[in-house]
Amino acid sequence: MARHDLFIMTQTKSQALGALGERIAARWLLRDGWQVVDRRWRSGRRDLDLVAIRDNVVAFVEVKTRRTTWSGGPVEAVNWRKQRELTRSAQAWLDQRGVLLAPNDAVFRFDIVGVVASRERVGVHHVEGAFPAFAPQ
Repeated sequence: MARHDLFIMTQTKSQALGALGERIAARWLLRDGWQVVDRRWRSGRRDLDLVAIRDNVVAFVEVKTRRTTWSGGPVEAVNWRKQRELTRSAQAWLDQRGVLLAPNDAVFRFDIVGVVASRERVGVHHVEGAFPAFAPQ
């Protein structure tokens, strides 16, 4: 078999930690009554970790995962630049999928789920309505 015939998907430690955090956050939301309608949604440069719906609320959920809080908590990592990008990504999601999945009377918001997954334990911090949407630029 030629070398180019082999395709092995590998993840960095950081990517694996992020994927773990997204799975933990999705389970957290499901237990809290949310329906997760999209996971790791991508469209070109736009991406959303989770999109969840409960009643008429559509939450665009950014998940940040850390092993420790030594260099700051995961929620603090969502700065204004990331918020702007999430707003743009949410608009792209609405353009592509919102008509099919969002309720007619939907209220949209941005949530952050911070996950700290150490060897000893897992902590989850869900910040509902973490920031307002940026105006389109």
